[in-house]
Amino acid sequence: MFSKVLVANRGEIALRVMRACRDLGVRTVAVYSDADKHAGHVRYADEAYNVGSARAADSYLDHEAVLEAGRKAGADAVHPGYGFLAENAEFARKVEGSELTWIGPSADAMERLGEKTKARALMQAADVPVVPGTTEPVTSADEVASVAAEYGYPVAIKAEGGGGGRGLRVVRSEDEVQEQFETAQREGEAYFDNASVYVEKYLEAPRHVEVQILADEHGNVRHLGERDCSLQRRHQKVIEEAPSPALDADLRERIGEAARRGVREADYTNAGTVEFLVEDGEFYFMEVNTRIQVEHTATEEVTGIDVVKWQLRVAAGEELDFAQDDVEIDGHAIEYRINAENAADDFAPATGTLETYDPPGGIGVRVDDAVRQGDEIGGDYDSMIAKLIVSGSDREECLARSERALSEFEIDGLQTIVPFHRLMLTDEAFRAGEHTTKYLDEDLDRDRIDQAVEKWGTVGESEPADAGDAESEDVTEREFTVEVNGKRFEVNLEERGAPALPDVEALSNGGGTGAAGAQATRSRPDEATAADDDEVTIEGDGEQVTAEMQGTILSVEVAEGDDVAAGDVVCVLEAMKMENDIVAERGGTVAQVLVDEGDSADMGDVLVVLE
Repeated sequence: MFSKVLVANRGEIALRVMRACRDLGVRTVAVYSDADKHAGHVRYADEAYNVGSARAADSYLDHEAVLEAGRKAGADAVHPGYGFLAENAEFARKVEGSELTWIGPSADAMERLGEKTKARALMQAADVPVVPGTTEPVTSADEVASVAAEYGYPVAIKAEGGGGGRGLRVVRSEDEVQEQFETAQREGEAYFDNASVYVEKYLEAPRHVEVQILADEHGNVRHLGERDCSLQRRHQKVIEEAPSPALDADLRERIGEAARRGVREADYTNAGTVEFLVEDGEFYFMEVNTRIQVEHTATEEVTGIDVVKWQLRVAAGEELDFAQDDVEIDGHAIEYRINAENAADDFAPATGTLETYDPPGGIGVRVDDAVRQGDEIGGDYDSMIAKLIVSGSDREECLARSERALSEFEIDGLQTIVPFHRLMLTDEAFRAGEHTTKYLDEDLDRDRIDQAVEKWGTVGESEPADAGDAESEDVTEREFTVEVNGKRFEVNLEERGAPALPDVEALSNGGGTGAAGAQATRSRPDEATAADDDEVTIEGDGEQVTAEMQGTILSVEVAEGDDVAAGDVVCVLEAMKMENDIVAERGGTVAQVLVDEGDSADMGDVLVVLE
């Protein structure tokens, strides 16, 4: 087994991996951006190294900075978690060529399955059903139209490196082909650095069912049952459960064995997920996620198998010590993603400070998170701040226990989708397990979401702290955070017979010694901000179109002098993995365009001025 593992990720999944490491007696190394100086995964790790860059999210994508942190720390393996570099074959190959061990499938296997057309062809060779469509990328809108002519509209254009609904565009008529083709290419390039797309028949009302697999280097492949991830908004999962309420025993057996055949054909090792669409009693291969997934927790609760620990063991060369017949599904589990979003505002990302953060507990309740009360939730990263996983002897008990757990989950200071989850527990289609991937976006009454947020979603503010006795203590103890050559240290200082120090923290390049990862409760400092040397001058007093959230400009759809009508898209802004159209509230002529493609924008920034 490894002695020290670098976790190339952040948030709850980084903490999840680190806890598995501690269970195995393995020390952990965190990497962090400037925006994450005080994040939970940094507090928890045995060591932490700053890999910060100009943009917070880019820090975790810097191959060389992450590898250098591993070398400095003397780590002997890298676990990528999910997102960021988790499915980046180029990075995996760099790790494989270094003194570090990659905890995941080989770079070759990632390439075989990461590009969707290659994966479709491979699955066909393994006799796994696939959705009718292309097995090679398409390079023009005319090719998309040809596929649609063969199979009929609607068709789906999908990014080769896509996932989670990003790079997916549905074409319902010939008039939409060109626009949707270009949009899918743009999203593929922006999110996955791969503009290649393919086309397949679009299923109108499928279930999303996925199979968790584990495979070792000794030829053993096991599946751990399936999960149902059909409750989605804009193709992003919000609630997942295991097992699926939509499968009978025969279909469950066929899907599990198909997943095993597929990963064997790909010469795949470590953990992964084979995703399928299920409709009218038939199933079709969709994609393989070559990493651990957010919803692996539901599988762990019903099988008793620690998927992350097995990732570490397999990477260390160990053999799976259980047969397929040993895998038993016991009970039911549901995972609720606790996202910082306002469900009443089309699930728009929310930011703020966790004035109150009090998760639920009790039997059958698990919370995976990396936040605590007082943490600031910004818009630099994915909106998920925690996961609530509830288990029971059957689905009925699991739903009842979910009602209790969600009602106990107290969060104030920013909006989350807890009210939406509580609503779903009153929804007949969800409770009956009859929902499809289209249910949330197309069938659920939006007024019910508004009512749920109004009822359960008040964002409160904490009472000001009592100043208490101003008289100084005999002993004042403070903990400071310092950086030495990019490595994080915690330093505890005591001063006797002195007035109490103000509650501040510092991150500097000064010296110091101390145990990294020490735990302490303390308030956050105000964030230091650099002066903006590139001030933008807004001319005149025209209508200003502003950013509704923090994000990155994916495209600018207008130029100075263009005439626009109310509702026209002027920019496309990516925020928290979602593409958002920024529209003009009224018509006019574009007087100024203040952003370019690739620019970062803060909430309230002026993007376009109309006159």
